[in-house]
Amino acid sequence: MTLTTAPPRPPAPGPLASPQRAGRADRAFRALTCGCGLVVLVILTLIAVSTTSKAWAAFTHNGFEFFTSTRWAPSAGVFGSLPFLYGTVITAVIALVLAVPVSIGLALFLSDIAPPRLRRPVGSLVDLLAAVPSVVYGLWGVLVLAPWLMGVYRRIGDLTSPIPVLSRLFAGPSTGRGLFTAGIILALMVVPIITSITREVFDTVPASAKEAAYALGSTRWEMVRASIFPHSQAGMIGAVMLGLGRAMGETIAAALVIGSSPQISAKLFGSGDSMAAVIANQFGESDGLHRSALIGLGVELFALTIVVNIVARLVIARNKRRA
Repeated sequence: MTLTTAPPRPPAPGPLASPQRAGRADRAFRALTCGCGLVVLVILTLIAVSTTSKAWAAFTHNGFEFFTSTRWAPSAGVFGSLPFLYGTVITAVIALVLAVPVSIGLALFLSDIAPPRLRRPVGSLVDLLAAVPSVVYGLWGVLVLAPWLMGVYRRIGDLTSPIPVLSRLFAGPSTGRGLFTAGIILALMVVPIITSITREVFDTVPASAKEAAYALGSTRWEMVRASIFPHSQAGMIGAVMLGLGRAMGETIAAALVIGSSPQISAKLFGSGDSMAAVIANQFGESDGLHRSALIGLGVELFALTIVVNIVARLVIARNKRRA
């Protein structure tokens, strides 16, 4: 006769295993997360209401011309924000044009191409760029980059002078401080942000999708184009939009290298100004209607950032539906 031992009895369920207590814990956690989300919405609403109320004097004094006029004359009580909106958009677009290809290339290198011994140090160096204070970028741009770019801009202007459209865009003379220089500095600042997010998105691509592409005879670039990019498109768009928001809202670095010229000009190498830079440069010496107008610039920048984020959400949702 063989003796069989009974299987061990499972341990008694703890107090949290009861359905009643688990349900209460889930409801409490749901209430806590909803409360955190509502706190964020309340803070954003309070920021919008308080800043709009302080800027209302400038809005009523200038009317709709505050958003459409090109004249900014605090001594005359005339405030038009269109040149600063133009400078903000132009520098942000230049930054994205320069930063997005580099960021996507770095993310691909770190996720799929670099040998394992290089991924960690290179990734750490890229992340370290995000920790550098913006004033350091601005000082480097003023003291090192702008004097060197002055000669580069002059040579580019001479080469493009016979071409009708380019002669207008790259016309001189330039002091090295201008819209394009600010775009370069902003590109350096957003590269680590876009690279880090894009690299994390690339790492979520299933290995089976990459192996299937290789099994069909695809080259590495064909695998990237057919497997990685379609799977990561929504995340890449989100990373680019996050970098765009950082580029539009950057203050100190842009204020140091943009040139501070309240005019709309097609010269990319010429001086300009952005909304954040104007606020930083003039807020300390402003009062009354002038200060209200500067706060109005902040409200406009805040609204522009919200619009960019809403557009990014719509684009991401549309790409997800198509996928």
